[in-house]
Amino acid sequence: MESAEKGKAELISGIESDARIEEEAIIKDAEKRAAEKRKYSEKKIEALLNDARSEAQRQAEAVKRKILSGVKLELKRNSMSVRSVLIKEIMNRVENKLASMAGDENYRSVLINWIVEAFIGLGAEAAQINASQKERALIDDRLISEAKEIIHIQTNKQAQLKLSDAEPLKYQGVVLTAADGRTAFNNQVKTRMLRNQREIRTLIYNAVLADDRKE
Repeated sequence: MESAEKGKAELISGIESDARIEEEAIIKDAEKRAAEKRKYSEKKIEALLNDARSEAQRQAEAVKRKILSGVKLELKRNSMSVRSVLIKEIMNRVENKLASMAGDENYRSVLINWIVEAFIGLGAEAAQINASQKERALIDDRLISEAKEIIHIQTNKQAQLKLSDAEPLKYQGVVLTAADGRTAFNNQVKTRMLRNQREIRTLIYNAVLADDRKE
């Protein structure tokens, strides 16, 4: 009986020992899994943080580019506005300067050049000249003769020119009308400025605003 009890005690002790070993193994395995899970979670968290940092940096760069683009556009608009004002002011000064020359004797050569240019542009054999009241006073037979001579030298044509009987022009410059009245060439100052606007703007830009291109 005593032997049976002893055997039973040993069996229970062995079972308890095996249970403890199994328990320890389960605990160690659980701890290992928990550690691995924590490690995985930490890596995942770090990866998410890195992604968040990258996205934040990307968005910050995008915002920066947008801001810089807006600033550059605004500067460009302001620059273009300043240029337009400056060019308009200079062109107005040119018009005023030409207007102040209208009563000058040396202005005759300006009128001759405009008449020659208009006649060649008109492409007619005969034309009538009209101009403002002040300019018409300068367009005499001698001036017309000089214009004819230059036209002959440049085109080898014998131009027929005379002062028009029409009302004087309101603005400075000349208008040549073909003898048949069908075509005309407007060589008034305002029209000339518009016709040569691109060239004038380029000349003004190169002369006055060249420094802007260096910036």
